[in-house]
Amino acid sequence: MASGQRYPGRVVIVTGGTSGIGEGIVREFGEIRDMGVGNGKRSGGSGEGCFVVCDVLCETDMKISVESMLNKCSTLAYFLIFALPYLRKTKGNIINVASIVAHFGQKLAVPYVATKGAVIAMTKAMAIDESQYGVRVNSISPSNIWTPGWEKLASQAANAEAMIKEGKDAQLMGRMGTPAECAKAALYLASDATFCTGTNLFLGGGAELGYGRKSHQDPNSGFDS
Repeated sequence: MASGQRYPGRVVIVTGGTSGIGEGIVREFGEIRDMGVGNGKRSGGSGEGCFVVCDVLCETDMKISVESMLNKCSTLAYFLIFALPYLRKTKGNIINVASIVAHFGQKLAVPYVATKGAVIAMTKAMAIDESQYGVRVNSISPSNIWTPGWEKLASQAANAEAMIKEGKDAQLMGRMGTPAECAKAALYLASDATFCTGTNLFLGGGAELGYGRKSHQDPNSGFDS
């Protein structure tokens, strides 16, 4: 491992680490190097890393990814169910990425909202089960984060500028968050938040606060009569 690290000897596995929030986490935690191609791409941290192709829908891929990292590193700090035996040995921790909409819903997004709600529920349940092994399990719930995905969505809108402004205005802070800000929250939970487990950290810029216009009813529908 490179010298000058804040947390030497720790290993992180990040899924979805090539874009958006996942990439932000990779850059915050260390340096990434594409092992398949051999041309290194440096990031902000002082650690060393590698890129492993993994389809998270494929059980074999996930097992190979974990084993590949363990063959190169002696400890494991963070990942999913296939890493649990190693996490239990090292008393590591897991960070799941949920969403603020899991708490108050979102229009026309039932599958997404339900999935993110399940992530938070799973986080709490796993925190209980894994506490006997000293493994902490936490999650983060971002609001609007300016990622390539958000940018692509806006580019497909009839009025991209208006959509982006609406996305910014959803936060009290009047802007979207950044992947780097999400990554700092993940680093806190992974390293310094040693008395936190089952915690869901809001990264909403105040989006979850205050009253606002909510009715979707047609005023002529007679629904409120």
